[in-house]
Order: sequence, then C-alpha cells, then structure tokens
Amino acid sequence: MSYSADCATWREIQMQPAVWREWADQLQTRSRQIQDWIAARGIREVWFCGAGSSAYIGDVICARPHPHLTLRGVATTDIVACPQDYFPIPDDVLVVQFGRSGNSSETVGLLDLLDRSAPHVARLHITCNSESALATRQSAGSGETQVLLLPDDTHDAGFAMTASFTTMLLSALAVLDHGVDLPSRLELLADRAEGILAGLTANGMIQRPERAIFLGSGPLKGIARESALKVLELTSGQTLTQWDSTLGYRHGPKAAAAPAARFAVMVHPDAHTARYDLDVAREIAQQYPEAEVVTFGARGCDVTVEGCGDAAWDGVLFVLVAHVWSVMWSDALGLQIDNPFAGHGTLSRVVSGVTLYPWDAAQA
Repeated sequence: MSYSADCATWREIQMQPAVWREWADQLQTRSRQIQDWIAARGIREVWFCGAGSSAYIGDVICARPHPHLTLRGVATTDIVACPQDYFPIPDDVLVVQFGRSGNSSETVGLLDLLDRSAPHVARLHITCNSESALATRQSAGSGETQVLLLPDDTHDAGFAMTASFTTMLLSALAVLDHGVDLPSRLELLADRAEGILAGLTANGMIQRPERAIFLGSGPLKGIARESALKVLELTSGQTLTQWDSTLGYRHGPKAAAAPAARFAVMVHPDAHTARYDLDVAREIAQQYPEAEVVTFGARGCDVTVEGCGDAAWDGVLFVLVAHVWSVMWSDALGLQIDNPFAGHGTLSRVVSGVTLYPWDAAQA
C-alpha cells in the first residue's frame, strides 16, 4: 500500500510539480525583465541572503560559477550579527533576499541595515508572501528594489519549507541562467518529480533510523544540508542528522557514522564527480554493513533521479527524498507533521521576536 499523510505539509510536497508547471511562463517573462535590469545596473557581484533553508538556496547556487557575475552566499543571520564584516558594500553589488514569509526578524534586520548603511545598493527580493516586508518595502535610498513574487501556493502553511524552497531556487536560477527555455525545463523537472514522488511512496512507510546522514558534491552539498534540516525539523530533533560533501565526509565527520544510520548519498549528474560519490557510498557500506546506504542519481542508483543534468537545477529533485522521508518519520513518531514542536514551542514556523540592535558604521 502506498503512503500518504493527511496534512498541509504532505499536500505541499505533492503539489510541487504542478506549481512549477504553472509558474513557468510567468517566470520566463519576469526573469528576463530582471536580467535586463541587472545588466543595466552594471551589477558585477550578487549576494544571496536568507536564514535557514532560505540561506541554503544560496549555498546551492553559489557552488557553481557564473560566466559574468561573482556569486556569494551570505546568510542574513551572519550579516545582522556581524555587519562590520560586510559593510561598506560596493556600488556594483546586488543583494538578493529569499523569504518564504518575508517577515523573519533577520530579514527585517537586513533591510534596516541596508537602508541605514547602504541605501545605494540594488536589491532583489524573492518571496512567497505578497503581504510581507520583502514584497512591499522599498529602499530608502537610490538603490532600486525589484520583487519576484512567487505563486500563493508556495507560501507553505506547514512548518517546514518544501514548495517554497524548491520554487525559490528555480526562480533564482531562472534569473541567473540566460537562454534557458523555462517552460520546457520546468516541464521536464515536473515530470521527473512526479515519478520520484510516486516511487518513494509506492511501498508504504520507510522505517525511521536513529541517524540520517546526507552527502552530496558541488551544488548537491547545499541540498544535503537542506535535506538534513528537513528531517531534523519534522522529527522534532528525535532523528539526529548530519550533512557534508561526499569527499569531505571522510575527513573527520565520518566519526558520527553508526550502524543504525541511514546514509543518503546524492550521486552528481556529472560522470566524473559521480565516481567519487559512488566510491564513498561503497566504502560506507563496507565499513558499516549494518547501516543502510541509499544512493540516488542516474540509473543504477537505488532511487533514480535524472533531470536536466545540471546539479543546481536538479537539486529540486534530489531534495524530494528528504521531503518524503521526513514526513514519514514525523508521522511514525506520532508528531503533528505541520507543527512538530506543538506542546513545547522551542521552534516556530517564522522566527520572530529577535532583538535587533542598531548599528552605526561610523562608530564601528
């Protein structure tokens, strides 16, 4: 019997292919407008900013080079805490902020910092919430603000970011990658996503491990990080998680490996990189025969994940594995999947209530 769950999070996971298809034409038009705006502004460097999952979008994007722009992932949590490490910001920088809610404390904190200390800097806000600070707030200075507002369906009601993460990632890639036929690209990814989701759920519940460890190379390292967070969040911390690059895992982090762990090794679509991923998967299986090692990637892997062949774009397919597993394991623990921290509100869907301290660059 196939698995399903009656909750908003599960519906948001399952609807992702449809959302990508419906968004494609509008995204094609809007992304080209933003590309022209970036060129007209003379932008040379782009900072991708966010907190938590929104920051990991930047990790994925910045793991591969751009032919004309310098890309930098900078978490809003880092900038707000240590503005002295980032200011002054040059004129030719574009600050991109991602936000599902668009209202988190650090999102507002960065907007305040830019208004006060870098009002000349151009901004691009990519958000799922039409009523948020990111959607409605303009710069206080000469730096223009562009807003890329995603479909309402991507404003996840569940605790964990799922459709919001994947659709913001795809939208940012659309802005960066000139000449991509977005309707065709997103149709391909949507078709493949439907197959992956059906396969993952076909055999019912997958037993929850004590530890879940996600490994990936290049842009898939950022996807591994996001995957680990999904499981940690939705199981309310009761499943310990870890993430790393596949080759980096040998250099110390493998100390956390255990017989009761489930290893998820993402096999890169590039054939050269895939050799290293598969070597590490085989090594772990030999050294920890009681652990479960699951590979996902091209044909021949345990879970077939084949997209367009670009690891950053295909990241939206790889992360679906963690989406499904995290819901299954949250369900197995008897948690409220849409609010796994109910009853002990140590985490909330949107981080708020952070004390924001004013910073004066002149006195730093």
